[in-house]
Amino acid sequence: MGIPDPLTQRMKLSNGETIPSIHLGTYLTRDRETYQAVLDALEVGYRAFDSAQLYENEREVGAAINSWLRRESFTDDSLRNGCSERKRSDIHYTTKLAENSDYDKTMQSIRDSVQACGLGYIDLFLLHSPYGGPSARGESWRAVEDAMLEGLVKSGGVSNFGVRHLKELLQSKIRFKPSVNQIEIHPFNTRSEIVNFCRDQGIQIQAYSPLVHGLRMNHSTIISLSNTYSCTPSQLLIRWSVQHGYIALPKTTKKNRMIENVDISGFKISDEDMAVLDALDEGLATDWDPTDAP
Repeated sequence: MGIPDPLTQRMKLSNGETIPSIHLGTYLTRDRETYQAVLDALEVGYRAFDSAQLYENEREVGAAINSWLRRESFTDDSLRNGCSERKRSDIHYTTKLAENSDYDKTMQSIRDSVQACGLGYIDLFLLHSPYGGPSARGESWRAVEDAMLEGLVKSGGVSNFGVRHLKELLQSKIRFKPSVNQIEIHPFNTRSEIVNFCRDQGIQIQAYSPLVHGLRMNHSTIISLSNTYSCTPSQLLIRWSVQHGYIALPKTTKKNRMIENVDISGFKISDEDMAVLDALDEGLATDWDPTDAP
């Protein structure tokens, strides 16, 4: 059996929805740069995009997607006319709540995000962090549930939640279980406790910073295994993520890197080498780490 194409492979969520196994991350991209990066990714074949209220680029991500859906991104009429039908349902758009607060503020924030992206609905809406305390987390999640019932959001999830935060939410009177927990995961920060708990609960893992923000590209093990598999360090790291069953969120604004990052169907890392990569864990958080927030 061949290795699935990561751009066409979809994973099932606990609520029956599906999600592509690779998304383009848009953290720290703004304005025209965001718009062009999303257009380039769509032309490469990406169909999933990760944004957030804190990134301040929801409008640009949505505008690029809508332009592509309307085929406005093509300058060549022959290309435009030769394209197959494009549907909103082909795209998976994620965004995240900037700040946990009370129910009304969260609901309004969700409506604002739907309006900003201009896509009609949000495929996956996440609580960006557990900050704010138990009450704010609970109220914000209740708003996400109601947004799902209204059709504003297809699936709800969380980001940067530790095991304690997940247990707290699951043990409260919720109507929908989080479909996803988006956390920083790579061989240098494997988060095994959180991963194991989420898997026991049927919660999919989205791995952000799968490329370790470039901090370990020259690590001797990464270089050695990249040579073994005749791939780049980026391809090795993303292959590791996908092989573990994670939804990978590599971020780049370079079209050639977008192509490189998903060109991972030609090799599979052996079980022995996966264990070698797993053993690199040093608890490295490349940005923030709210998983132990009160």
